[in-house]
Amino acid sequence: MPGSLHTLMLAPMAELSHRALRELIHGFTGPGVVYHTEMISAPGLLTGGPFEKWYLDSGPCPRQLVYQLLGPDTDHLVKAAILLDREESLGIDINMGCSAPAITRTGSGVRWMEDPDKAAGLVEALRKVTKKQISAKIRLGPKPGRNQKSEKIPNLEALIRFCRGMEAAGLDMITLHPRLAEEKFKRRARWEYVEALRKELRIPVTGNGDIASAEELARRAAAGPVMSGRLLVREPWAFAAALTGRFVKENASSFGAAPDDQLRKRLEETGLRFLELLARYQPPEFHLSRARRFFRYYCDNVTWAEHLRNKINREETLTGIERVWQDYFKETPGN
Repeated sequence: MPGSLHTLMLAPMAELSHRALRELIHGFTGPGVVYHTEMISAPGLLTGGPFEKWYLDSGPCPRQLVYQLLGPDTDHLVKAAILLDREESLGIDINMGCSAPAITRTGSGVRWMEDPDKAAGLVEALRKVTKKQISAKIRLGPKPGRNQKSEKIPNLEALIRFCRGMEAAGLDMITLHPRLAEEKFKRRARWEYVEALRKELRIPVTGNGDIASAEELARRAAAGPVMSGRLLVREPWAFAAALTGRFVKENASSFGAAPDDQLRKRLEETGLRFLELLARYQPPEFHLSRARRFFRYYCDNVTWAEHLRNKINREETLTGIERVWQDYFKETPGN
Protein backbone atom coordinates (compact mmCIF):
# COMPACT_ATOMS: atom_id res chain seq x y z
CA MET A 1 0.00 0.00 0.00
CA PRO A 2 1.48 3.39 -0.93
CA GLY A 3 2.53 5.69 1.88
CA SER A 4 0.51 8.77 2.75
CA LEU A 5 1.50 12.41 2.82
CA HIS A 6 3.00 13.56 6.12
CA THR A 7 3.68 10.00 7.30
CA LEU A 8 7.19 9.88 5.80
CA MET A 9 10.14 11.61 7.42
CA LEU A 10 13.84 11.92 6.67
CA ALA A 11 15.87 11.07 9.76
CA PRO A 12 18.45 13.44 11.24
CA MET A 13 21.85 12.07 10.17
CA ALA A 14 25.24 13.65 10.81
CA GLU A 15 26.92 14.82 7.57
CA LEU A 16 23.91 13.65 5.54
CA SER A 17 20.63 15.40 6.38
CA HIS A 18 21.71 18.74 4.93
CA ARG A 19 20.20 20.97 2.26
CA ALA A 20 21.86 19.14 -0.65
CA LEU A 21 20.38 15.74 0.24
CA ARG A 22 16.99 17.28 0.98
CA GLU A 23 17.00 18.98 -2.42
CA LEU A 24 17.93 15.70 -4.10
CA ILE A 25 15.09 13.80 -2.41
CA HIS A 26 12.65 16.64 -3.03
CA GLY A 27 13.41 16.46 -6.74
CA PHE A 28 11.96 12.95 -6.81
CA THR A 29 9.23 13.41 -4.23
CA GLY A 30 7.93 16.97 -4.26
CA PRO A 31 5.97 18.28 -1.27
CA GLY A 32 4.51 15.98 1.34
CA VAL A 33 7.35 14.53 3.41
CA VAL A 34 9.01 15.97 6.52
CA TYR A 35 12.75 16.59 6.63
CA HIS A 36 14.91 16.63 9.76
CA THR A 37 18.23 18.45 9.84
CA GLU A 38 21.54 17.14 11.04
CA MET A 39 21.70 17.38 14.82
CA ILE A 40 22.56 20.93 15.83
CA SER A 41 24.58 21.46 18.99
CA ALA A 42 22.69 23.85 21.26
CA PRO A 43 25.91 25.18 22.88
CA GLY A 44 27.49 25.56 19.42
CA LEU A 45 24.48 27.45 18.10
CA LEU A 46 24.54 29.83 21.05
CA THR A 47 28.23 30.63 20.62
CA GLY A 48 27.68 31.51 16.95
CA GLY A 49 30.10 29.15 15.22
CA PRO A 50 31.24 29.86 11.65
CA PHE A 51 29.11 27.10 10.09
CA GLU A 52 25.85 27.64 11.94
CA LYS A 53 24.14 29.32 8.98
CA TRP A 54 24.58 26.13 6.96
CA TYR A 55 22.94 24.06 9.68
CA LEU A 56 20.08 26.56 9.86
CA ASP A 57 19.37 26.47 6.10
CA SER A 58 15.76 25.25 6.01
CA GLY A 59 15.39 24.75 2.25
CA PRO A 60 13.88 23.52 0.06
CA CYS A 61 10.65 23.29 2.11
CA PRO A 62 10.92 25.29 5.36
CA ARG A 63 7.39 24.44 6.47
CA GLN A 64 8.24 20.75 6.23
CA LEU A 65 11.55 21.05 8.09
CA VAL A 66 12.28 20.09 11.70
CA TYR A 67 15.48 21.26 13.37
CA GLN A 68 17.06 18.66 15.62
CA LEU A 69 18.76 20.02 18.72
CA LEU A 70 21.36 18.28 20.85
CA GLY A 71 22.40 19.47 24.28
CA PRO A 72 23.12 18.41 27.85
CA ASP A 73 20.88 20.73 29.84
CA THR A 74 17.60 22.60 29.79
CA ASP A 75 19.13 26.07 29.79
CA HIS A 76 21.16 25.58 26.60
CA LEU A 77 18.34 23.83 24.76
CA VAL A 78 15.72 26.43 25.64
CA LYS A 79 17.96 29.33 24.62
CA ALA A 80 18.78 27.55 21.34
CA ALA A 81 15.08 26.86 20.75
CA ILE A 82 14.34 30.57 21.11
CA LEU A 83 16.82 31.26 18.29
CA LEU A 84 15.35 28.50 16.11
CA ASP A 85 11.83 29.74 16.76
CA ARG A 86 12.71 32.81 14.67
CA GLU A 87 13.46 30.63 11.65
CA GLU A 88 10.74 29.41 9.31
CA SER A 89 10.23 25.74 10.10
CA LEU A 90 7.72 23.11 11.17
CA GLY A 91 9.28 22.46 14.55
CA ILE A 92 12.10 21.43 16.84
CA ASP A 93 13.16 17.90 17.74
CA ILE A 94 15.25 17.05 20.80
CA ASN A 95 17.88 14.34 20.41
CA MET A 96 17.31 11.95 23.30
CA GLY A 97 18.50 8.86 21.49
CA CYS A 98 22.10 9.25 20.32
CA SER A 99 24.30 6.75 22.16
CA ALA A 100 27.69 7.69 20.70
CA PRO A 101 30.23 7.95 23.57
CA ALA A 102 31.30 11.46 22.51
CA ILE A 103 27.67 12.56 22.91
CA THR A 104 26.71 10.69 26.07
CA ARG A 105 29.86 11.84 27.91
CA THR A 106 28.46 15.38 27.80
CA GLY A 107 25.10 14.31 29.23
CA SER A 108 23.37 14.65 25.86
CA GLY A 109 21.50 12.20 23.66
CA VAL A 110 20.16 9.07 25.34
CA ARG A 111 21.40 10.30 28.73
CA TRP A 112 18.18 12.35 28.90
CA MET A 113 16.28 9.08 29.28
CA GLU A 114 17.93 8.48 32.65
CA ASP A 115 15.88 11.26 34.26
CA PRO A 116 12.18 11.33 33.26
CA ASP A 117 11.42 14.38 35.41
CA LYS A 118 14.26 16.37 33.82
CA ALA A 119 13.07 15.39 30.33
CA ALA A 120 9.47 16.40 31.11
CA GLY A 121 10.73 19.66 32.58
CA LEU A 122 12.64 20.39 29.39
CA VAL A 123 9.51 19.89 27.29
CA GLU A 124 7.52 22.14 29.61
CA ALA A 125 10.18 24.85 29.32
CA LEU A 126 10.29 24.53 25.53
CA ARG A 127 6.50 24.76 25.32
CA LYS A 128 6.72 28.20 26.93
CA VAL A 129 9.05 29.61 24.26
CA THR A 130 7.65 28.18 21.02
CA LYS A 131 4.28 27.38 19.50
CA LYS A 132 5.89 25.18 16.86
CA GLN A 133 5.86 21.41 16.93
CA ILE A 134 8.06 19.93 19.65
CA SER A 135 9.19 16.33 19.29
CA ALA A 136 11.81 14.02 20.72
CA LYS A 137 13.75 11.13 19.18
CA ILE A 138 14.42 8.39 21.73
CA ARG A 139 15.55 4.79 22.09
CA LEU A 140 14.03 1.93 24.08
CA GLY A 141 15.97 3.10 27.10
CA PRO A 142 19.43 3.85 28.45
CA LYS A 143 19.63 0.55 30.35
CA PRO A 144 17.99 -2.83 29.74
CA GLY A 145 15.71 -4.78 32.00
CA ARG A 146 15.99 -8.56 32.36
CA ASN A 147 13.56 -11.40 31.82
CA GLN A 148 13.27 -14.61 33.82
CA LYS A 149 16.22 -16.05 31.90
CA SER A 150 18.34 -13.00 32.84
CA GLU A 151 18.38 -11.93 29.18
CA LYS A 152 18.61 -8.20 28.53
CA ILE A 153 15.29 -6.80 27.32
CA PRO A 154 13.73 -3.35 27.02
CA ASN A 155 11.78 -2.10 30.04
CA LEU A 156 8.46 -1.25 28.41
CA GLU A 157 6.88 0.11 31.58
CA ALA A 158 9.76 2.54 32.11
CA LEU A 159 9.58 3.59 28.45
CA ILE A 160 5.86 4.31 28.71
CA ARG A 161 6.32 6.33 31.92
CA PHE A 162 9.10 8.36 30.32
CA CYS A 163 7.00 9.15 27.25
CA ARG A 164 3.82 9.89 29.17
CA GLY A 165 5.68 12.44 31.27
CA MET A 166 6.80 14.33 28.17
CA GLU A 167 3.36 13.99 26.59
CA ALA A 168 1.76 15.56 29.66
CA ALA A 169 4.31 18.39 29.51
CA GLY A 170 3.28 19.33 25.97
CA LEU A 171 5.27 17.14 23.57
CA ASP A 172 3.64 16.82 20.14
CA MET A 173 5.34 13.70 18.78
CA ILE A 174 7.83 10.98 19.70
CA THR A 175 10.10 9.08 17.33
CA LEU A 176 11.18 5.71 18.67
CA HIS A 177 14.31 4.01 17.38
CA PRO A 178 13.52 0.63 18.94
CA ARG A 179 16.94 -0.41 20.13
CA LEU A 180 18.56 -0.07 23.56
CA ALA A 181 21.35 2.45 23.96
CA GLU A 182 24.02 -0.24 24.08
CA GLU A 183 22.81 -2.07 20.98
CA LYS A 184 23.53 0.56 18.32
CA PHE A 185 22.97 -1.43 15.09
CA LYS A 186 24.02 -4.81 16.49
CA ARG A 187 20.55 -6.34 16.51
CA ARG A 188 17.27 -5.86 14.69
CA ALA A 189 15.02 -2.94 15.49
CA ARG A 190 12.13 -4.12 17.69
CA TRP A 191 9.16 -2.65 15.83
CA GLU A 192 6.75 -4.37 18.19
CA TYR A 193 7.69 -1.72 20.75
CA VAL A 194 6.69 1.04 18.32
CA GLU A 195 3.24 -0.55 18.07
CA ALA A 196 3.05 -1.02 21.86
CA LEU A 197 3.92 2.62 22.50
CA ARG A 198 1.37 3.83 19.95
CA LYS A 199 -1.35 2.09 21.97
CA GLU A 200 -0.30 3.86 25.17
CA LEU A 201 0.07 7.47 24.00
CA ARG A 202 -2.33 10.06 22.60
CA ILE A 203 0.37 11.81 20.55
CA PRO A 204 1.78 10.30 17.31
CA VAL A 205 4.61 7.79 17.63
CA THR A 206 6.94 7.58 14.63
CA GLY A 207 8.91 4.40 14.04
CA ASN A 208 12.51 4.39 12.85
CA GLY A 209 15.02 1.65 12.13
CA ASP A 210 15.97 -1.18 9.74
CA ILE A 211 13.82 -0.06 6.80
CA ALA A 212 15.59 -1.66 3.86
CA SER A 213 13.36 -0.87 0.87
CA ALA A 214 10.69 1.45 -0.48
CA GLU A 215 8.22 -1.43 -0.24
CA GLU A 216 8.88 -1.80 3.48
CA LEU A 217 8.72 1.97 3.88
CA ALA A 218 5.23 2.01 2.37
CA ARG A 219 4.12 -0.95 4.47
CA ARG A 220 5.32 0.67 7.69
CA ALA A 221 3.75 4.00 6.72
CA ALA A 222 0.36 2.33 6.32
CA ALA A 223 0.40 1.66 10.09
CA GLY A 224 1.65 5.08 11.23
CA PRO A 225 4.35 7.73 10.77
CA VAL A 226 7.74 6.40 9.68
CA MET A 227 11.22 7.92 9.70
CA SER A 228 13.98 6.59 7.45
CA GLY A 229 17.61 7.59 7.02
CA ARG A 230 20.21 5.48 5.25
CA LEU A 231 17.65 4.06 2.80
CA LEU A 232 17.05 7.60 1.47
CA VAL A 233 20.78 8.13 0.97
CA ARG A 234 21.11 4.87 -0.93
CA GLU A 235 17.81 5.42 -2.77
CA PRO A 236 16.87 9.12 -2.87
CA TRP A 237 13.78 8.10 -4.85
CA ALA A 238 12.47 5.79 -2.06
CA PHE A 239 9.93 8.29 -0.70
CA ALA A 240 8.57 8.81 -4.20
CA ALA A 241 8.29 5.07 -4.71
CA ALA A 242 6.55 4.61 -1.36
CA LEU A 243 4.09 7.40 -2.10
CA THR A 244 3.19 6.15 -5.58
CA GLY A 245 3.54 2.41 -5.12
CA ARG A 246 5.84 2.24 -8.16
CA PHE A 247 8.43 -0.22 -6.88
CA VAL A 248 9.42 -2.29 -9.92
CA LYS A 249 11.62 0.35 -11.51
CA GLU A 250 12.27 2.49 -8.47
CA ASN A 251 14.00 0.22 -5.98
CA ALA A 252 17.76 0.03 -5.70
CA SER A 253 18.28 -3.39 -7.28
CA SER A 254 16.45 -2.65 -10.52
CA PHE A 255 17.40 1.02 -10.66
CA GLY A 256 21.09 0.26 -10.23
CA ALA A 257 21.52 -3.14 -11.84
CA ALA A 258 19.05 -3.18 -14.71
CA PRO A 259 20.66 -3.33 -18.15
CA ASP A 260 18.30 -0.62 -19.39
CA ASP A 261 20.49 2.29 -20.53
CA GLN A 262 17.94 4.84 -19.41
CA LEU A 263 17.96 3.56 -15.85
CA ARG A 264 21.75 3.55 -15.82
CA LYS A 265 21.76 7.11 -17.05
CA ARG A 266 19.37 8.16 -14.29
CA LEU A 267 21.55 6.49 -11.69
CA GLU A 268 24.64 8.31 -12.97
CA GLU A 269 22.82 11.63 -13.24
CA THR A 270 21.49 11.38 -9.68
CA GLY A 271 25.03 11.05 -8.33
CA LEU A 272 26.17 14.02 -10.40
CA ARG A 273 23.12 16.01 -9.28
CA PHE A 274 24.07 15.42 -5.65
CA LEU A 275 27.58 16.75 -6.24
CA GLU A 276 26.13 19.84 -7.92
CA LEU A 277 23.77 20.46 -4.99
CA LEU A 278 26.55 19.85 -2.48
CA ALA A 279 28.73 22.52 -4.10
CA ARG A 280 25.79 24.93 -4.13
CA TYR A 281 24.43 24.46 -0.63
CA GLN A 282 27.35 23.46 1.59
CA PRO A 283 30.57 25.31 2.47
CA PRO A 284 33.82 24.10 0.88
CA GLU A 285 35.02 22.81 4.25
CA PHE A 286 32.17 20.27 4.21
CA HIS A 287 32.39 19.10 0.60
CA LEU A 288 34.65 16.08 0.92
CA SER A 289 33.20 14.68 4.14
CA ARG A 290 29.63 15.00 2.89
CA ALA A 291 30.43 13.58 -0.55
CA ARG A 292 32.29 10.59 0.88
CA ARG A 293 29.49 9.90 3.35
CA PHE A 294 26.83 10.06 0.62
CA PHE A 295 28.64 7.74 -1.78
CA ARG A 296 29.36 5.30 1.04
CA TYR A 297 25.68 4.35 0.73
CA TYR A 298 24.78 5.41 -2.80
CA CYS A 299 27.46 3.16 -4.32
CA ASP A 300 25.43 0.16 -3.13
CA ASN A 301 23.39 0.64 -6.31
CA VAL A 302 26.24 -0.51 -8.55
CA THR A 303 28.51 -3.52 -8.94
CA TRP A 304 32.08 -3.24 -7.64
CA ALA A 305 30.72 -0.85 -5.01
CA GLU A 306 33.61 -1.19 -2.55
CA HIS A 307 36.19 -0.58 -5.26
CA LEU A 308 34.32 2.53 -6.38
CA ARG A 309 33.99 3.81 -2.80
CA ASN A 310 37.72 3.43 -2.29
CA LYS A 311 38.48 5.40 -5.45
CA ILE A 312 36.08 8.16 -4.39
CA ASN A 313 37.62 8.34 -0.92
CA ARG A 314 41.08 8.91 -2.41
CA GLU A 315 39.93 12.03 -4.24
CA GLU A 316 40.55 15.43 -2.65
CA THR A 317 38.11 17.57 -4.66
CA LEU A 318 34.50 17.36 -5.81
CA THR A 319 35.77 17.59 -9.37
CA GLY A 320 37.87 14.49 -8.80
CA ILE A 321 34.93 12.61 -7.32
CA GLU A 322 32.78 13.64 -10.28
CA ARG A 323 35.41 12.32 -12.68
CA VAL A 324 35.67 8.99 -10.85
CA TRP A 325 31.88 8.62 -10.87
CA GLN A 326 31.59 9.35 -14.60
CA ASP A 327 34.54 7.10 -15.45
CA TYR A 328 32.87 4.21 -13.66
CA PHE A 329 29.90 4.30 -16.04
CA LYS A 330 32.17 4.64 -19.07
CA GLU A 331 34.37 1.72 -18.02
CA THR A 332 31.64 -0.66 -16.82
CA PRO A 333 28.89 -0.46 -19.43
CA GLY A 334 27.07 -3.44 -17.96
CA ASN A 335 27.12 -1.85 -14.49
